[in-house]
Amino acid sequence: MIEVLVVDDQELVRLGLRTLIENEDGMSCAGEAADGLAAVAAARRERPDVVLMDIRMPGVDGLTATRRISADPSLAGTKVIVLTTFEHDQYVFDALRHGASGFLLKDTKPADLLAAIRAVVDGGALMSPSVTRKVIRAFVANAPRPARPHPALDTLTDREREILALVAEGLSNEEIAARLVISPATARTHVSRAMVKLGARDRAQLVVFAYQSGLGD
Repeated sequence: MIEVLVVDDQELVRLGLRTLIENEDGMSCAGEAADGLAAVAAARRERPDVVLMDIRMPGVDGLTATRRISADPSLAGTKVIVLTTFEHDQYVFDALRHGASGFLLKDTKPADLLAAIRAVVDGGALMSPSVTRKVIRAFVANAPRPARPHPALDTLTDREREILALVAEGLSNEEIAARLVISPATARTHVSRAMVKLGARDRAQLVVFAYQSGLGD
């Protein structure tokens, strides 16, 4: 059973999400919160598999709550999907930097939202298709490059570094496989190994590490 915590300052939105989740086989709503502070407390209390996190809320906002949840060792198994009406690059950048595993807009179709929940539980990461490549292009142009690459970057093989750079371009495993003329399973294996070596909690964090290491050109 996948346990989902719903966080939004609008009661009607929470009701809709809770109803959607409770009516889906294999999913259950672990609770609700109307602001970031309550979200962190609820996450620590309920230990959900996924948190659906609004960004703009009174008091502690969703980005701050995402950072606190992602930084809490006791919540290592909890994934955060940022769900918002705002398609602004900076929100996406900040959500990824703060540890979010996904970013979806509130007009996402219900079936796609449910699929997203399952995807992050399975270790994947996602962003709304309409913003993925736009965000990555903007990340290249605007994100500051730190002085040092990831300390474990040298542990990657040449092929893993090549695939890491393609992940940073926003390519799926299938697209990577087509680009390099390898099987999707092989691409998936290399991505998984890179995640383990770099200590990335999911694919979204892997993208951040790639840019921080200067591989996202």
